[in-house]
This record gives sequence, C-alpha cells and structure tokens, in this order.
Amino acid sequence: MVEHKFTAKIREILVGQFGEHANDVLKASELIEYLNIKTKSASRGSKSRGSFGNHYAIYVLVEDYIKGGFHEDDGYEDYAGAKFSDLFARQRELPFGSKLQNHALNHRMNQEFKKYFPTCEYIPILRNAETSRYWFNENLINIEVGGNRYNIAEAVVQIIEAYIDAKRDAFDQFIVSCEQIQQLHADAPDEATKFIVGLVQPNVDARVFEIVSFAILKAHYAGQVFYWGWTLDDIQEAVLDLYKTGRTNANDGGIDFVMRPFGRFFQVTETTDVRKYFLDIDKVQRFPVTFVVKASESAEALQAKIAAQAKKSYGVAKIVERYMECVEEIINIPILIERFEQVVSAGGLESVINEIILQSKVEFNYQEPT
Repeated sequence: MVEHKFTAKIREILVGQFGEHANDVLKASELIEYLNIKTKSASRGSKSRGSFGNHYAIYVLVEDYIKGGFHEDDGYEDYAGAKFSDLFARQRELPFGSKLQNHALNHRMNQEFKKYFPTCEYIPILRNAETSRYWFNENLINIEVGGNRYNIAEAVVQIIEAYIDAKRDAFDQFIVSCEQIQQLHADAPDEATKFIVGLVQPNVDARVFEIVSFAILKAHYAGQVFYWGWTLDDIQEAVLDLYKTGRTNANDGGIDFVMRPFGRFFQVTETTDVRKYFLDIDKVQRFPVTFVVKASESAEALQAKIAAQAKKSYGVAKIVERYMECVEEIINIPILIERFEQVVSAGGLESVINEIILQSKVEFNYQEPT
C-alpha cells in the first residue's frame, strides 16, 4: 500500500474503530486503500491538487447508509435507494462542493476505482437509471477478516471528513499567507513577488494556477491602452479588461477568460492533448482561442507538439491548418512570470495580490474565521 503523511491519520481512525484489528482491516479493504490513494494531497498544502468529486460521491452514499442504520443491522438489500436529488444537494452543501457536477456519482468514481483495482469483482456505486436511486455496494463496506465481519462505514466517513479538514486548514493558511503578503508587499516586495511566482508552477493545484494566471493577465492587460470611437471626432482612450467567466474546473463547457472590448477568448489547461485544444476551439465555432498552459516548455515547443498530434490524429492538412490557425497564442509559465515581472515593475503588485485573494475566496466559498 502507498504510504504518505495522511496514511497515519487513516491508521489512527481505524485503530479508534477496530483496535488491534485495524491493520488487518486496512489490508483487506480495497475501499480504504482507494481512499488512501485519494488523500495524498492532504498534507501538501493548498497548492497541491485536491479533488473532492469522488470523495463526496462515496461520502454522501455511505452517510445515507449510516443514517438508515444499515451499519448496525441488515436489510440494505431491501432498501429503496437514495434519491439522486438528495445526494446531489448534499454534495453541494459540503466544503468545496458547491459547484460539483454529477459525474462522480454516475460513472467517474466507478471508473477510477476499477483503474486502481481491476481484479476487484465489486462496483462501488450502484444505481437504477430509471428511478434515479443509488446505493453503495455493501460488499465493500463489510470486510471479512479471520472469520469476523467488520463494517467500515463510520471509518470511511471519518477518513473523508479528516481529509476535508486538512484541505480546509491548508486553504485557510493559504488565504492567511496571501493577506500577510498583501500587508507586507510595500516593505517586502521581493518576498511578495517570490510568493506569487511560486503559485504558477507545474506542481500547483489547477484551480490556484487558473486564479493566479487570471490575476496576472488582468493586471498585464489593464496596463495596455487603446483608442476607439464611432467617428474620428469621438476618439476615446481606454484600457483592456479581462473578465473571469466562472468557477475553475467547472466542466461547464465554458471559456475561462474573456477580454473586453476585443472579444478575445482564453482557456486555461494543463494538458497538451490535441483533442482538448480542438474541443475548446469547437466550443466557440473555431473562433481563435489563447491557451494558458501550465507547463514550462516553450510556447513554440508546445505549439509544435499540438501540431504533431493533430497531423497524426487527423491526417488531412487542411483540417489541421484550420484548427492551428485558431490557436491565437500560447502563454506558458515563463511567459506568465515575465508578464508578472512587468506588472510589478509598473507598480501593479498590489492589484495582483488583491485579485488573487478575491478570486480565491469566491472560488472556495471562503468564510472569514470567527
């Protein structure tokens, strides 16, 4: 089994539930091993990737199982099942869950579990598509060890809750750090600059990367002046405005940033999979898109990689050419850092910090500690 810092917390919870049998339960349970894999990011701080969709799909179903008293008595096989609407609403009540979609409940969690445990005969989430009723496979909750049966439902809920607490604490510290930098930027600009540069690195959580990218680019474009008017006698001076169009990683089919007044589209990504780029281009009927890529490779190398994949996938030069024309610009990590340094030189450090704090609190539904 994979060992990481949060594994100790999992063991602690299991000892609290099963005493001297905790280690045997851990070894015998694919579900707990899956949770162990999925909680690696708990101790890596707010900048590490933290996903909640699959955790919460398990959580709401096992919580429903416990509320029905099935962890103490038999009868789950006759249970009518949990309503999808109730499970979905419960997911969105949980921390970081307000924008979760239905993918994990419907198929994503099962697919990922199968990837990790291809020989396991049990599917975790069971559903009746006609009635929209859901169950968690009780075979993964009742563990047989040495002729004894152990129900791990309460331990599963506690493990997920501990993971949520760890990620929430890490994010609280992230906000505190941002606010400290906000207060100290005038006295320690180099420290503040270094802190923000650390937020646009390949190992940073995709949501944090998107937020910081937006803050940098918004300040960068705000420093660019253009002139417009309906007539030559009515010319006005204005600056470019960048708008964030929604939540990060929302899987809503949207474009991440839009520039006003030019109508320029930006999409943030951490992949060089050509299918993802061309899908984004198709979303806007092959309107040019600027891609902000969480990668350190040069923009030229990234573009060449996309073009090579396109040629291999499509094979028709005209199709490849038409799509590649829609890649308006590629902004990689070095370009982001360069533009950030330009913003700092122009006195825009505070505006970047303020925007990061604002967008982070919106993204994570952050409430000020009381």
